Amino acid sequence: MGLSTSNTSTQSIITSFTINGVVCAVFVLGFLLLRGRFKRIYQPKSAYDLIAEDKKPEPLPSGIYRWFIVLIRKPHAFILQQAGIDGYFFIRYLYVLGWICFWGCIVLLPILLPVNVVGGRGNKGFDLLTFSNVTHHSRYYAHAILSWFFYGGVMFVLYRELFFFTSLRQAALSSPRYAKKLSSRTVLFQTVTDQFLDEEEFFKLFDGVKKIWVARAQPDLSAKVKQRQEMAMKLEAAETKLLTMAYKAKIKAEKKGEVIEPADEIVCYVPQKKRPSHRKFPLFGKKVDTITELSEKLPELNREVEEMQANFRNARPLNSIFVEFESQYLAQIAFQTVLSHSLLHMNPKQIGIEPQDIIWSNMRLMWWERLVREATAAAASCGLVVLWAIPVAFVGMISNITYLVDKLPWLGFIMKLPKVLLGVITSLLPTIVLSVLMSFLPIFIRGFAKLSGAASTQQVEHYTQNVYFAFQVVHVFLITTVTSSATSVVTLIIEHPQDAMTLLASGLPKSSNFFVSYLLLQGLSVAGGALLQIATLVMFYIMGLLDTTPRKKWTRWTSLSSFSWGTAFPVHTNLAVITLSYAIISPLILLFACLCFALLYIVYLHNITYIFVESADGRGMYYPRAIFQTFTGLYLGQVCLLGLFVVGKGWGPIVLELIALGITIFVHINLLAAFSHLVTVLPVDCMKPSDGVSETPSYPGQKASEANFDYQNAKDVKAHATQPLTDAMASDGNQESQWGLQPLLAEDVDYYEDPPNYSRFFRYFLPSVYLSYAEVKKMLPEIFHYPLEADMAANEHAYDFPDVSATQPVLWLPRDPMGLSEKEIDKLDGVISASDEGAMLDHKGKSCWTTAPPNVGNRDDETERQEDLELVL
Repeated sequence: MGLSTSNTSTQSIITSFTINGVVCAVFVLGFLLLRGRFKRIYQPKSAYDLIAEDKKPEPLPSGIYRWFIVLIRKPHAFILQQAGIDGYFFIRYLYVLGWICFWGCIVLLPILLPVNVVGGRGNKGFDLLTFSNVTHHSRYYAHAILSWFFYGGVMFVLYRELFFFTSLRQAALSSPRYAKKLSSRTVLFQTVTDQFLDEEEFFKLFDGVKKIWVARAQPDLSAKVKQRQEMAMKLEAAETKLLTMAYKAKIKAEKKGEVIEPADEIVCYVPQKKRPSHRKFPLFGKKVDTITELSEKLPELNREVEEMQANFRNARPLNSIFVEFESQYLAQIAFQTVLSHSLLHMNPKQIGIEPQDIIWSNMRLMWWERLVREATAAAASCGLVVLWAIPVAFVGMISNITYLVDKLPWLGFIMKLPKVLLGVITSLLPTIVLSVLMSFLPIFIRGFAKLSGAASTQQVEHYTQNVYFAFQVVHVFLITTVTSSATSVVTLIIEHPQDAMTLLASGLPKSSNFFVSYLLLQGLSVAGGALLQIATLVMFYIMGLLDTTPRKKWTRWTSLSSFSWGTAFPVHTNLAVITLSYAIISPLILLFACLCFALLYIVYLHNITYIFVESADGRGMYYPRAIFQTFTGLYLGQVCLLGLFVVGKGWGPIVLELIALGITIFVHINLLAAFSHLVTVLPVDCMKPSDGVSETPSYPGQKASEANFDYQNAKDVKAHATQPLTDAMASDGNQESQWGLQPLLAEDVDYYEDPPNYSRFFRYFLPSVYLSYAEVKKMLPEIFHYPLEADMAANEHAYDFPDVSATQPVLWLPRDPMGLSEKEIDKLDGVISASDEGAMLDHKGKSCWTTAPPNVGNRDDETERQEDLELVL
């Protein structure tokens, strides 16, 4: 054989590191060369007026490395302001994982690597550095004791992160920016009983009810509004094409020295037979003039839509209602209250849903239908797990295919391949195929989420996070580990079946080589590709060539990408699970994982703060789920280690590991009990003032005479509320003057005193002091201290079926030098509104724009430099 199987581990990892490193270097070099020229791709939030002014970041400096130094020094408040709560905690998750791996390297590598190397089994290559090389039972104690320290430390970090999350989430949600939002004061109740579908009846349940929206069924209205929109956009495209053809005909005539007369008649430029046309039925049927045909149909369709909108209140009510309360405090009380004695009614409930995030098709579900749908979605997910196991298992076999050569002689040609090519086949190819296989799953999972009855985009993403993580662990980790481990020792198992358990145990650490390659793929190639933004670059500049109307070009220019947290978190949580599972068995994986998470942190810190905009606001709901899912890595690592101890008959280490596993279970259960409810609600003491009567962003306040205590107590409260402020209190920017300076109940009595000045090391182990609500509140960015401006007109129909308030589209036509666009607008009078303001045809006859389309907020793009506008053309 050209290459021994014992050396393939070294070759595969070296090959994987080399190829992924080269790919990453090319991507980073491309980013450094392009970021200054293509600011729309790499600096859209800071270079252009594409987001709200109060969230626009300062541009990063130019140069090869200066931007990087400035970026990593950005404070927490900056990241929170640019990324939102969800994005901030995603970035923080990568940061925390990177530090766990770093300290794991410091603690574990100096001890475990020498223990493994002198283990006595005689493995070669990277296998020499794993647990599989250890034969002496007494040396198992090193692994058992260090697993106590390492996994115990990880559990403390996870507890600390949960503590920090609850403090920051509560501080953010009780800030004026969130507390005054309509969504924070509105609760969705589903499976509502018939009695409370009557607005007047629901007012009897709670005090402080301000407005009620009853979801009503109007499927015909949705279809007609959609049809109207499609027809309007088709008419806009046809009109734009007609004007473009006319202008190009003028340019062509001028080149020939001809003059078209009369100059303001479009038929002189475009003959009737060349006007935009279409067939009534695809591929066959008579061709008709598109503009004439749509101009005849649109007025009638618009009348039907307006009539149905006017009679919307007569439509059949569904069993879901949205209730707006006068304050966030009252909304939270309703959200946290059991409302009905009837089983499975007035539930589920949601708070904090924005109108655009509602999945209206799931507003009508009955309780029994919801149960059936949930069971169906769960069954479909399980079926997909089984179906996907086949190709994933094959990928795992490929990663250790060299071990099969002895029993499958026809595979002998593989060992004759060049070392580099063999390394590509056993390391790079399986990881790429596995990544591609897993990329298709979210499409199905999100479909299952909607099938199960998810009421909002956030619920869809949360469902996807749970299911996709299960897929990641089962397929990427478990199945790949089993098949890879079994493949590496299959020859020996056939020859010595009585030693199957021992042989499988010895093969388990060897499968870590595949995951080292997988980490390198994610940390180098994937991270580099994310920094270069290849897909965005191609879609914007290549696919942008197909945009023919000003509206399409404006939409492409102003639309920024956002993250789908339901898939972003599970991929990286699974990387954490893989790393933690192999941290003791194959400690060298920590070194590669540290590099992986460090690069991913830098890339996503840049992309989320300077490129991507916030997606549907989950208010941090994905982070605690990721933290609890990380416990999977602790369990798998301890169980695998326990299995290796059992096979090796190391009875002392077995006892130690059993105790450690029991402690992990105990900690996990108690953390779930302590935080599960706390991460979904806003506690009362985070909304009410310490005096019980003052106004806060969440609480409307009350007069002392209305409070439930006697006159003397009221006087005491008033005296406390008006006592002089300390310097620390007055300088605290988190207490806005417009809401008063009265602290909340959640803030301790010593809130205005500085905590003990311990060293940074000791402060880390005192989260109850240094990560308390009062301390974390100081991290909030300035914009959190001011409420968002409310659009009262839009709020009137905010939680009505969206098509109820849908207005007739306004066509946006490009202005031409001949004045033909004005004539076309006049012809459309009585058919549909149209405008040519801010859109035009350039000297080549291409559409371009300078302002936002009609009925869309102007972003003041006309103030941008001319060279920036040239990118739009």
